[in-house]
Amino acid sequence: MREPIAKKVAGMKSSGIRKFFDIVNDMPDAISLGVGEPDFDTPWHVRDEGIYSLERGRTFYTSNSGLMELRNEISRYTASHYNVQYKPSSEILITVGGSEAIDIGLRAMLEEGDEVIIPEPSYVSYVPCTIMAGGVPVIISLKEENEFRLTAAELEAAITPKTKVLILPFPNNPTGAIMERKDLEGIAKLCVEHDIFVMSDEIYAALTYKEEHVSIASLPGMKERTILINGFSKAFAMTGWRLGYACGPEVIIGQMTKIHQYCIMCAPTTSQYAAVEALRHGDRDVEEMRAAYDERRRFLLHEFKRMGLTCFEPYGAFYVFPSIKEFGMTSDDFCTSLLKAKGVAVVPGTAFGDCGEGFVRISYAYSIENLKEALGRIEEYITELRKRND
Repeated sequence: MREPIAKKVAGMKSSGIRKFFDIVNDMPDAISLGVGEPDFDTPWHVRDEGIYSLERGRTFYTSNSGLMELRNEISRYTASHYNVQYKPSSEILITVGGSEAIDIGLRAMLEEGDEVIIPEPSYVSYVPCTIMAGGVPVIISLKEENEFRLTAAELEAAITPKTKVLILPFPNNPTGAIMERKDLEGIAKLCVEHDIFVMSDEIYAALTYKEEHVSIASLPGMKERTILINGFSKAFAMTGWRLGYACGPEVIIGQMTKIHQYCIMCAPTTSQYAAVEALRHGDRDVEEMRAAYDERRRFLLHEFKRMGLTCFEPYGAFYVFPSIKEFGMTSDDFCTSLLKAKGVAVVPGTAFGDCGEGFVRISYAYSIENLKEALGRIEEYITELRKRND
């Protein structure tokens, strides 16, 4: 019998995030700080709109591109929040989460052998989606001393004649790093000079704590070569609604829509109606959640400093990325041992790329009460490790 599985699929690793999530589900007293899912409920007025759409019998397919009403709101939202506006009719596509947009965007743009530059540590989907689209991942290892930002020098060193796409994953999962305007200007200059397209994953754009997010698509010469990806899961606490969107040049969005119509048809109708309400009246909800995340962020940094655990200050998303290098353990061993000894699940930095070795990702999308309990257990664990290593 011939091999039934494609080599490129068999060679892909399973998600390191899900591994620890699955284990902790079988541990009743364990605390999980591993999954990037808001602990807030979807705001009631957004849920209510979804319920209302069902009561009105709005259970039909929408157009492949999504409800025009929603695309109009996205156009307004990107213009008012990120200073870049897209035509609702041809430059916006509603997808099943941001992850679908990443997948079909790469499939639409890549020829076999095209290189995709991927800064790591970063979201686990970029490399597999690149490979599945026939591309070649080219990894840039981001450095803690640069606050895990991508520098123009690092990008320039990675560019070859085969480079077609740069994935720009900021605000960053897992590090919480951001890119400021001055950082992006150097990146944009190189992209224009070398004719590189950018896939800018801005799913955490609404959750920044130092200054307002800047989209690279808003910089001169970049809108026509950028696919901006965003969604509703993180900022609006709508993970299970599975709704995202891609904005970009008509020529690219049109081909993404073609793939989307064959593979998906359209995003969930109920979710789309709820998302219209989120964009129209959800800014206050986002602000309240952002303030709560910021409180948790500052609490974690304070506690890490008190414990003597090294951690640079993240300014975006809802993750911290402390170093565990002092303990002489791999990230995977540290996380496995912590889970077994103290019942706290965090994610090895290597789940987000090899350069994540020596770090762990901790999500603060959890209540202060859970964070306090979990940090108490983590402090006990690292105290024991330090005594053992003395």
